[in-house]
Amino acid sequence: METATLLPADRYIVINKSILTDFDRNIIINLYSPLIGSLAVSLYFVLWNDLGVMNITSKDLIHHHLMTSLKSGIGNIKLARESLEAFGLLKTYVKKGEINDYIYELYSPLTPQEFFNHPILNIVLYNNLGDKEYEKLKEMYKYPRYDLKEYIDITKKLDEVYDTSKFNLSEDLRDKKNSNITVESRINFDEIISSIPKNIINERAFNKKTKEFINNLAFIYNIDTLKMLELIRSVLNEYGNIDKNGLRIMARKDYQFKKGSLPTLVYRTQPEYLKNPLGDNSKRGRLIAVFENTSPYDFLKRKNGGVNPTPRDLKLIEHLCLDLELTTAVVNVLIDYVLRINNNKFTTSYVETIASQWQRAGLKTASDAMEFAEKEYHKKNKKGFNKNVNSVPVWVDKKIEEGKMSAEEEQELNDLLKEFK
Repeated sequence: METATLLPADRYIVINKSILTDFDRNIIINLYSPLIGSLAVSLYFVLWNDLGVMNITSKDLIHHHLMTSLKSGIGNIKLARESLEAFGLLKTYVKKGEINDYIYELYSPLTPQEFFNHPILNIVLYNNLGDKEYEKLKEMYKYPRYDLKEYIDITKKLDEVYDTSKFNLSEDLRDKKNSNITVESRINFDEIISSIPKNIINERAFNKKTKEFINNLAFIYNIDTLKMLELIRSVLNEYGNIDKNGLRIMARKDYQFKKGSLPTLVYRTQPEYLKNPLGDNSKRGRLIAVFENTSPYDFLKRKNGGVNPTPRDLKLIEHLCLDLELTTAVVNVLIDYVLRINNNKFTTSYVETIASQWQRAGLKTASDAMEFAEKEYHKKNKKGFNKNVNSVPVWVDKKIEEGKMSAEEEQELNDLLKEFK
C-alpha cells in the first residue's frame, strides 16, 4: 500500500469515533503499553487531548505540534502511529497535495474481557510480560464476586417505571466503538505457490480461509515465508491439500525449538462474566467451580493422574479453544464427559464430533454444557446408541442434587473436588 511521506508541516485533524473514558486510559497503559510501547501510548493520549472540551473533533493542527508535544522526530511519530493502527486504536486517512492533509480517527481499546480472550493479543501480552506479571495484570481486571445466596433481586424493569410508548428512537448518536484488529499478511503466498510443483499441490489448497489460518500461525509463531514454505511442503497430504493440524504442530515445534517454550493457548481459565454466581456450595456448584477455575491443560493433567497431556492431546485442546472457540469451562466439561463415556480414551475424532455439536449449540458456561450433555446422553439412550458405555460422569442425571449416587460415585466426586481444591 502506497503511503505519503510524513512532514512536520502536514496538517491533521482528529475525529473521535467512540466514547473514551478514564477506564480506557487505564486499559491503554496496562494492557496495550507492553505491546505498542510508550511513544505510541503518548501519541494516543496527545491525539485524545487534541479533541478539546467536546471530545468529538479537533481543530486543524500540523504535525510539528506532535513533534513538540512528544519531543520526538517525525519518523518515530509515524512508527508510533502505525503501532496504534495495527492494534485497532487508530485509523488514518490522507489527502495528498503540496501539503498533505490527514484525518486520524480514534477508537476505544478492547475491554479486558475481550483483550484476554483475543487469540493473538492474549498470547503476545503473555510472551512480553511472562507468567507472573501476566497473571498479576489479569487479576487486576477480575470482577469482585459476592455471595448473593440470601439476597432477592428486586431490580425494576424499564416498563415498570416508565411509559416506553413515549420514547422515540434516535439515529446517528455516538456509541462506543472498536476498530477491527487485522493481521497484515506476512507471508508471500505467490512465492509459496510458485515454489511448489503443481502436480503435488491442489490448486484450491490456498483458499481465503487457509491463507488466513497460515497468516495467523505465522504471526503467532513468528514464521517467515521461506520457513512456512518448508513447513507446508512437509504437511501436504496425498490429495495435495494442506493438513492444517499437521501445520499447526510443525509451527509449534519450530517455535519451541527456537524459543524453548510455547505461547499459551490452553492455560486460560473461564472468563469471570461466564462464571456461576458465588454462593452455590452444593456439590454440583462446587464441581462447576472446578470446571471454571481450572485450565484445560491442568484439568486433563489431573484426570491423567498427574501425567502431562501428550502433544496430540494438547493439539486437540488448542483446536477446541482456538478454532471452535469453546470456553474453558465447556472444554473441561467435554473432557470429563468424553473420558467417562469413551472408556477413558481421548480420541480426536470422537472429541471433535461432540465439540462441533456443542459449538453449534452456542454453549458458553459449565452449567449449559452439563445440561446439554445430559440431554444428548438420554436422547441416545432411548435410541440404543449407548450400549457400549460403561459409565457416565457423576453429574449426569442430576444424581448429585437428588442424592442417588452410589458409594463409589460419591467417593469419585469427593476425590475430584478434593483434587482440584
